[in-house]
Amino acid sequence: MAPTPDAFDPADYDADVARRENVVELVVPDTEAGGRRIDKYLTRFYPEASRTKIQRAIKKGHLKVNGEDVKKSYPVAPGDEIVFRLIRKPPMQAEPEDIPLDVVHEDEDLLVVNKPAGMVVHPAPGHRSGTLVHALLHHVEGQAVAADDDPAAADDEAVGLSMVNALPDAPDHPVVRPGIVHRLDKGTSGLLVVAKRDRAHQSLAEQFKAHTVDRRYRAIVWGRFASPRGTIEGAIGRDPHHRQRMAVVAEDQGKWAVTHYETVETHAHTSVVEFELETGRTHQIRVHARSQGHPLVGDPKYGGQRVRYGTQSDSRRAVFDQLFQALPHPALHAYRLGFTHPTTGETMRFDADPPAAWQEGLRRLRAEEGRVERG
Repeated sequence: MAPTPDAFDPADYDADVARRENVVELVVPDTEAGGRRIDKYLTRFYPEASRTKIQRAIKKGHLKVNGEDVKKSYPVAPGDEIVFRLIRKPPMQAEPEDIPLDVVHEDEDLLVVNKPAGMVVHPAPGHRSGTLVHALLHHVEGQAVAADDDPAAADDEAVGLSMVNALPDAPDHPVVRPGIVHRLDKGTSGLLVVAKRDRAHQSLAEQFKAHTVDRRYRAIVWGRFASPRGTIEGAIGRDPHHRQRMAVVAEDQGKWAVTHYETVETHAHTSVVEFELETGRTHQIRVHARSQGHPLVGDPKYGGQRVRYGTQSDSRRAVFDQLFQALPHPALHAYRLGFTHPTTGETMRFDADPPAAWQEGLRRLRAEEGRVERG
């Protein structure tokens, strides 16, 4: 195989290899001592890809050496003719999708929406469709947004949503989030403010940074807090034992977080608690509540989908198994959102009742556990 004019040149062995799309064609130069594994050898031509990803491509048959398939452990030798193709997923993007939205308020600058539990806020790996952003783009009759769009050409008028921080800030962070000022977890329902214009986004972001936004949540938790009202403080970071979770960690290992709470209803072994966020960290309410021994009912990630308090009888577990099936997400709802309108300066406040599944779960708990008056 004769190298094509833009293929690897042995004289430029230490330079970046020329690639067409994701294909590398080269003849291993005489200066290569030989013996290096082919998977390791190819990593130099794909600095943005992991060795594991290259190994997967080899296993799928996307590598030829001297016209033959080889294994990932093949030792490279001078004169070897290599053709390798690295399969890449298409760039992350969001296109308008006709998904129902519960719009609580809308004007020229912003929207307030009531997000259902189970909906992801914006596209990211593993969630390429069906997100709130897809629904918003359809609602505002905006155009599609892709991770590889030119940030300099981002236009909030054309997209219909703010483009502030909407595109990835690094190649390994392929999210697309036009209009998104703040987020709710996939399993959390409730109120979100969305910026339609860049000028609105900047003002709203400053309010969140200054902690002047009124954000209140209602949750059903296991057990009862020792004090009916109080404040939970503690840094939140990646759980060192479970990398898919967050945890309260040492101050130098996470970000400081403050959560205020007030118990509004108690049962034998569960309670309804209102939370107010002073800071906004990943999974903050769920992590802080769990750190006090009171995980949210139905929370699969933080131990709330099993009987935590009370008897462990078969009949009682059966009741809660039915509850968890009806309420497969954490029993957490963002019921209030207040902020200053970025254009008019008006104080805005919105309330939204918990969704039907949340309220049905509470009804079942009242029937099973009974209400308890605190002394």
